Amino acid sequence: MAASRKLKNISEIRRYFHRNEKPIFFISATNFNLLGIDEWVRNFKYINYLDCYDGRHPNVLCPTEQPHAEFQSIEEINNYLLQHKEVIDAIKRRGGKPKLVFLMFDEETEKLAKELGCDVWFPKAKLRNRVDNKIETVRIGNKAGVPSVPNALAEIESYEQLQEVAKKAKLGSDLVLQSAFGDSGHTTFFIKSAADFRRHAHEIIGQGEIKVMKRIKCRGSAIEACTTKAGTIVGPLMTELVGFKELTPYRGGWCGNEIFANAFAKTVREKAREYTFRFGEQLRKEGYRGYFELDFLIDQDSKEIYLGELNPRITGASSMTNHAAFAHADAPLFLFHLLEFSGVSFDIAIDELNERWANAGNIDSWCQMVIKHTEDSIDILTEAPESGIWRLRDDGGIEYDRFDYHRRAVDSEQEAFFLRILRPGDYRYEGADLGILVTRGRAMDNRFRLTQRSKQWISSIRAQFKGRPLTAAAPGELEDGHAFKIL
Repeated sequence: MAASRKLKNISEIRRYFHRNEKPIFFISATNFNLLGIDEWVRNFKYINYLDCYDGRHPNVLCPTEQPHAEFQSIEEINNYLLQHKEVIDAIKRRGGKPKLVFLMFDEETEKLAKELGCDVWFPKAKLRNRVDNKIETVRIGNKAGVPSVPNALAEIESYEQLQEVAKKAKLGSDLVLQSAFGDSGHTTFFIKSAADFRRHAHEIIGQGEIKVMKRIKCRGSAIEACTTKAGTIVGPLMTELVGFKELTPYRGGWCGNEIFANAFAKTVREKAREYTFRFGEQLRKEGYRGYFELDFLIDQDSKEIYLGELNPRITGASSMTNHAAFAHADAPLFLFHLLEFSGVSFDIAIDELNERWANAGNIDSWCQMVIKHTEDSIDILTEAPESGIWRLRDDGGIEYDRFDYHRRAVDSEQEAFFLRILRPGDYRYEGADLGILVTRGRAMDNRFRLTQRSKQWISSIRAQFKGRPLTAAAPGELEDGHAFKIL
């Protein structure tokens, strides 16, 4: 792949990746986050732990299961994969100096990649970990001129001390506390009384600095971007599905997204894009570069927009950003991340690109719903729906129509692409990811309630999963349950 001259426009960037000769691997539990990037980048392959496609995806390698300790994180899954002989052989067969991208990784992952002669095309784990700290995010936002919900940062030792901190910062008595790391659905605590505090005290006391926020009536939103040497490229503002009992057992837990042209008021969309650009420029000053996502909280009373949190990585919303109409017209956002790490010189008009991507005519309407097991129960799956295209019948039920591994195969709002996560033989427990449903149109109405169509899809997909009680399970069958977010 020739790289002797500077890339000056989108056409040249697309051609560059179409002719790519560098082996690039996305290593993760599933390929969901970068679904379809292999169609844009030659020699881009997936190495995954979970076989969502029953061996039918041509660019996905799922190695044979080997004995291992119970996984506690995605990082541990990736480190297991990088030490698996089938994975090592597959990477070495590609030759050259392979490039690796991840959803999550740590310093052990970096060490294993180096031993394999591979480059990790993301900022160092140590830097990602620093900026991922929710307390540090507030400080970076402050430097960038991106405001957070009125808050105080403090180590909390008791409910009485919490009240003092809140009083001094004029936050009121109805509070939201957030610890430095972790999925917001698990590390966000709503504290209005001493009883609320006692319920979560073991998760608050001794956790270092805590973000203590005024509680506001808000809507969640997400926006992805990529900070490069040429400037920060900003995607569209997406709505977030949060805490729906039909999808997740976690109050405040993310469970999907919508992308559509008029998500939120025009002034809110413009402000979110401006804030994201500012934040990206500050991130680059902090030493970070590449793909990131920001959650914004929109106050329903004041209409103010506040920084929620930073995810310095690709995310569960990345498949929405990278498959939108503007991405097909120009290039997926993740290609600019790859370009930033490729070492290739490029000079494109970032302002023009951002203006084009903000145009409502370049955004089509899609939604995704992450379906978790919501019951406080445990069993072993005996049946699970296949990945592919499902059709919603007139009677409200669904039927499997055909196999596919791309959402573009969805013809209408009566069809959906389902990516199965758990399969027969897997352990089904409260909070386990069953699968992701992607369809055209919206998942929520204008009052941010699930539509009847969404509820039909969710209940019908759930009905496809069958399990047997634990009393019928053989010893050792449960040792591989994943009690952590894999998307």
